[in-house]
Amino acid sequence: MAEVTPPAAAATAATAPAGQTLNLVLATAASVAGFWAWNSVATLGAFYTQNLQLTPATTGILVAMPVFVGSLGRIVVGALTDKYGGRALFSFVLLAAVVPILLVAVGGSIRSFPLVLGAGLLLGVAGTVFAVGIPFVSAWYHPSRRGFATGVFGAGMGGTALAAFLNPRLVAWIGYFPTHLLIAAVLVVMAALVWFLMKESPAWHRNDAPVLPKLIDAAKTPVTWKMCFLYAVVFGGFVSFATYLPTYLRDIYSFDPSAAGARTAGFALAAVLARPVGGVLADRFGPKPVVVVSLAGVAILAWVVNLQPDGDVPAGLTFVAMAAALGLGTGGVFAWVGVLAPAGKVGSVSGVVSAAGGLGGYFPPLIMGATYDAASRSYSIGLMLLVVTALVALAFTVFAMRARPKATVAPA
Repeated sequence: MAEVTPPAAAATAATAPAGQTLNLVLATAASVAGFWAWNSVATLGAFYTQNLQLTPATTGILVAMPVFVGSLGRIVVGALTDKYGGRALFSFVLLAAVVPILLVAVGGSIRSFPLVLGAGLLLGVAGTVFAVGIPFVSAWYHPSRRGFATGVFGAGMGGTALAAFLNPRLVAWIGYFPTHLLIAAVLVVMAALVWFLMKESPAWHRNDAPVLPKLIDAAKTPVTWKMCFLYAVVFGGFVSFATYLPTYLRDIYSFDPSAAGARTAGFALAAVLARPVGGVLADRFGPKPVVVVSLAGVAILAWVVNLQPDGDVPAGLTFVAMAAALGLGTGGVFAWVGVLAPAGKVGSVSGVVSAAGGLGGYFPPLIMGATYDAASRSYSIGLMLLVVTALVALAFTVFAMRARPKATVAPA
């Protein structure tokens, strides 16, 4: 029998601390800026392919580099957020991304593949912004509303849509180098807003435990690895589509960079809008049903994508539906993390889980590039691997994951 929420907890949920909304908005805006920078290389994949004379496999490596470092970096950044707080870590991550984005600008301008590749690797720091936001916004909200809070913050991955839509157009309008200067300026301005306006939740308490033991402790928590697997599928699926879709649309549907960017932006926007919906539904009905529906949709829609639906509307609707399924799943999984992570470990657990999500998005572009059949213009092998992976995750969720009533979880 599910336990009844204690009156004190209900009162806590009903009384929002002062500054709650402002800090959620600031965190989400910081995430948008970070994701915009993080995806700047991927959204200009066609530019690099043409100007640096890259093969599909080499392009896949290039666009995956920021994802790789951004994923692994989340592990450490999540734990550091528990110690130093979101305000300090948001500011650090945003400012740390400025130098790599400028190096990418220089590398692309002089057509140096090694420089763009190396700078892209360093640019992965921008992707760690997600591991800062989850513990930060979780501390501001009662467990019964953390699905909503993490879902809204997760909409910050709309920076991916912004990058996909704006970057190719900005390159055409103002040039390649000025486009990256603009992104760097946005990072600096956002870091200043965070530093001067953001504050920690009254419920947040500094955790001074050494980082390495905290990460080891998080790794020993069973829920960490369960959530890692599920998040690697849903968020990894989103990242891989968002980073490789411009190349996919060019190879399969012969779109130019601007047209491919606009459609990739639509894909990312659909996922962004679906993520908070997934969080809210998880608060209301529990995370498990949300994740089950998401994974079933991903498996079916990946199979449909492999059929290469003809026409802009059928293909567009398929990709939008895929994005919505992935967005629901990301919202559902992190709502699960918010209520199952032990008190005081939200940052370290979410850092490991979000790293797994990023790594889930690192390998598919490499596989897609390596298995592309140019003769038949087909990515069938990569898409069928996604179908199988989604089905395995679906079976795992149904049979190995136990739903826990959210009311039984004590506030962190």
